[in-house]
Amino acid sequence: MRLTRYFLPVLKENPAEAHIVSHRLMLRAGLVQQQTAGIYAWLPLGFRVLKKIEAIVRDEQERAGSIEILMPTIQSADLWERSGRYQEYGKEMLRIQDRHERDLLYGPTNEEMVTSIFSSAARSYRDLPRNLFHIQWKFRDEVRPRFGVMRGREFLMKDGYSFDIDAESGRRSYRRMFVSYLRTFERMGLRAIPMAAQTGPIGGDLSHEFSILAETGESQIFCHRDLMEMSMPGDDIDYDSDLKPIVERWTKPYARADDEHDPAVFESEVAPNDRLEARGIEVGHVFFFGSKYSEPLEATVSTPEGRSVPLQSGSYGIGVSRLVGAIIEAYHDDAGIIWPESIAPFQVGLVNLGPDKPECVECCESLYAQLNNAGIETLFDDTSENPGVKLSRMELIGLPWQLRIGPRSLKKGVGEIQARRTGENTEVPVDNLVERINTLLGRVSA
Repeated sequence: MRLTRYFLPVLKENPAEAHIVSHRLMLRAGLVQQQTAGIYAWLPLGFRVLKKIEAIVRDEQERAGSIEILMPTIQSADLWERSGRYQEYGKEMLRIQDRHERDLLYGPTNEEMVTSIFSSAARSYRDLPRNLFHIQWKFRDEVRPRFGVMRGREFLMKDGYSFDIDAESGRRSYRRMFVSYLRTFERMGLRAIPMAAQTGPIGGDLSHEFSILAETGESQIFCHRDLMEMSMPGDDIDYDSDLKPIVERWTKPYARADDEHDPAVFESEVAPNDRLEARGIEVGHVFFFGSKYSEPLEATVSTPEGRSVPLQSGSYGIGVSRLVGAIIEAYHDDAGIIWPESIAPFQVGLVNLGPDKPECVECCESLYAQLNNAGIETLFDDTSENPGVKLSRMELIGLPWQLRIGPRSLKKGVGEIQARRTGENTEVPVDNLVERINTLLGRVSA
């Protein structure tokens, strides 16, 4: 993509309304634009990141055997009244009426609806187990929306729902999603710590939230240092096997957020040198709530013996749009964002530092064509602005690799590759630049 043809409205100054790093950088780097309190338009650069995160989430859900659907954002109040949550949920739920004065709501979550959808077709144990998910915009009317996309009113979420014949089968589905979440966040360059958590308005008696460590995190986290070093499940994970040992290994070391933390237990279970106290940002939450929704909605199936039993269910959420802010909180410096390669909007930023020099223009045009032909996502700064402006903008938007072509380096027959994460600069012969980028990206050279 040529920058002269792109829409990238960066800001020079920090917006006054932004109080945390991710909010400031998302506004300054032109990822989002606020439309009203807690509601943002996603601009091209931010939208690319959002789609990269969504693709990883989808891939890992399907790998774990979950099936994608899409439910509507507007729901009938009837199902929520039957489950007892219509009044219980509180003012965070946006309640509306259509022209016929039927009560509707803008869905904050989908336990009732998906239970109704699945139970309308599932009749017996032969239809189980199943896990359905969708990635959809949701709305919760936060009393004080703040911190940008970290606590907005409208947000993109992956919510998944498991259905099983009995509680033990339901817990197996829970463990499957637990392991899937570990892999999902690891692919984004994150180490998410699973912590025992309250179930809140979702309900049930088994719940873990996944939090990443960041200085500006919303919660205080207390955990065993082993959780920072534990190896993640690999690509060869067998989701049909018994995952209980993996989950037990991750949940055995002490890990609690401040609202679940018992200092006495922490001190008795974890040696002083093994204790880690830090700030954390919640990026995912898993629940097992059994028949909480299936019983009031009369969602039943028949057992092999012919008995009718309520479905056993769990729900599993990942904050897709929230992850954009959380990743920035974890990966940034004074100059701007530092994107992990897996979710960066572009892999390479190609910068022409001599736009008034024909030899620089010719070299950059050739490199841009080669990079595109190699399938490397490239943002080409072909503007006529001065080098300082160009380099500052590239630092701000945080692409993993910068490829710089200037008159001085070109006289030596080289270009410069800079790693955004480390700041390391390497001079590489012009003819080898694309091959080197391929190597740095872990790709096989064309």
